[in-house]
Amino acid sequence: MGFEYALVHVKYTIPPGIILSLIYRPLSTKLDIYKIAFLITVAVVSTIPWDSYLIRNRVWTYPPNVVIGPKLFDIPAEELFFFVIQTYNTSLLYLLFSKPTFHPIYIRTERPPAHPRGPRNAQWRFYKLLGQLLLAMIIKAGLDMVRGRGRTMYMGLIMIWAGSFLMLLWSLAYQFIIGLPLSNTIIPIILPTLYLCVVDTFALKRGTWVIEGGTKIGFHLWDGLEIEEALFFLVTNTLIVFGLVAFDNACAILHAFPDMFPNVPSLPSPLMLVKALINPASRYDEERINGLQDAVDRLRRKSRSFYLASAAFQGRLRIDLLLLYSFCRVADDLIDNATSAAEARIWIEKFRYFLDISYEPSQAKIVAKEYVEAQFPPDAQSALLQLPTEYLSPEPFNDLLRGFEMDLAFSKLQIGGCISPIEAEFDLDLYARRVAGTVAELYLELVFYHYRSSISNEEEQLFLQAGGRMGVALQYVNIARDISVDAKIGRAYLPLTWLHGEGLTLEAVIKNPQGTRIEKLRSRLLDRAFEIYEEARGTIEDLPDEVRGAMRVAVESYMEIGRALRQEDYEVKAGRATVPKLKRVRVAWQALNK
Repeated sequence: MGFEYALVHVKYTIPPGIILSLIYRPLSTKLDIYKIAFLITVAVVSTIPWDSYLIRNRVWTYPPNVVIGPKLFDIPAEELFFFVIQTYNTSLLYLLFSKPTFHPIYIRTERPPAHPRGPRNAQWRFYKLLGQLLLAMIIKAGLDMVRGRGRTMYMGLIMIWAGSFLMLLWSLAYQFIIGLPLSNTIIPIILPTLYLCVVDTFALKRGTWVIEGGTKIGFHLWDGLEIEEALFFLVTNTLIVFGLVAFDNACAILHAFPDMFPNVPSLPSPLMLVKALINPASRYDEERINGLQDAVDRLRRKSRSFYLASAAFQGRLRIDLLLLYSFCRVADDLIDNATSAAEARIWIEKFRYFLDISYEPSQAKIVAKEYVEAQFPPDAQSALLQLPTEYLSPEPFNDLLRGFEMDLAFSKLQIGGCISPIEAEFDLDLYARRVAGTVAELYLELVFYHYRSSISNEEEQLFLQAGGRMGVALQYVNIARDISVDAKIGRAYLPLTWLHGEGLTLEAVIKNPQGTRIEKLRSRLLDRAFEIYEEARGTIEDLPDEVRGAMRVAVESYMEIGRALRQEDYEVKAGRATVPKLKRVRVAWQALNK
């Protein structure tokens, strides 16, 4: 009996697990815990027979004086714990690097050559077959090595065991394994592999475990590290990451296609996950995938802060939030970028008509699709067609369009100069409620749809009102940030009563949106924003557990812009105050950690 192997865990494997747990804890969800537990179970069950065979055939051994004593199928308890802690640590590292990734956009539909619309992504089948062929060759080479029962036996056993599971995972999730960003896959494989190789070197030199001489090649990557051990850590970490990728692939399919999988529990069963993975790629909704890809691309270009915040939401709620934002951005861009007020009003009427027919119960989708394809530019169509109107109220959308109509009032001319629709603070509140409060209400409607709770209709209305007020606060921050940018297009959302109080006119602000008086008005906007924010923020804490932290991130990420504006040396890009990326990450982490 000894504690040498146990001390390896105490010194080298448990501390990284504690550190990673503390870092990831604010980001952790029930699905993440389920995912890790599922992977640990699979890892332990699949490794026990293989490891037991190696020990019983004396491929590797453990001196009695380095292990505590308890065994399962001749495997020491410390070795069983290693299966658990390695899977846990590598899984946390994968989750940490993949958290911002929106997985549904990496789904690829496939069309065969004989398809009426022609082939699509046919090369993916080639990649699948090529991977299967390479892995089959590795398994065959491993079998040849084991048959000789000589110095290549350990290497051959690794290749057979790992190659078989890699073949299964590749066949199920090859699209994601190839398509995901390398930071999602390579880093969580390489970092723990290098770390465990160093730890293994110390252990082999101290005799904590021994690879018997007749079963190893005898080649060392560096002094003390057998090549078989380095390969073992590489393939086991690859298996863990590929298993997580397959899990995320299955979840992405389940969440992206409600027509194929109408009811998906928050913790899908293994059978449901497998069913999603074996579903033919030819059955995927191509327009749905394109719409999601367009939405994410729009978000990355137009609002990185919101894209970062969206990573805190899960499953279908995150999908619908992105689709809602995509619609709002397209509407805003088409109306703002119109060449004249008349053209902008035409766009507003087109959006209004689209919403009217979308909420018609009879063949709404078919009619709406025909109208959108005929009246809207191709790069905007997916944002409208993927909008989840079936569980969103029409009133907030109509109010949003009224807000756009208020924008157009800036384009009207009077004798003597421009006029403004924002005459007093009441008008500014009305405008902010229409263009931002409505969006916040729609977000909350999505929350209540996806996370049904026991709250009454009256309580839900109170939530919606508080959410609308929070949207107003965020819009005040937006206006405070964009005074100079808005002036370039002939607009100033500062109330005329405020301007007159400072001895300014609308024309003067549009001509020169700088100076001490402008900064004083910016501060007044921010004071009002934080006043409303303080009134509404308590409501966030009463939201369902699954979205409370994510909603904090969405709000705090934007309010941080307001805090930055209060500093004299705030960073400006393209005429707007910005928050550095690392600071945005820190704000998000703190918001989740409350």
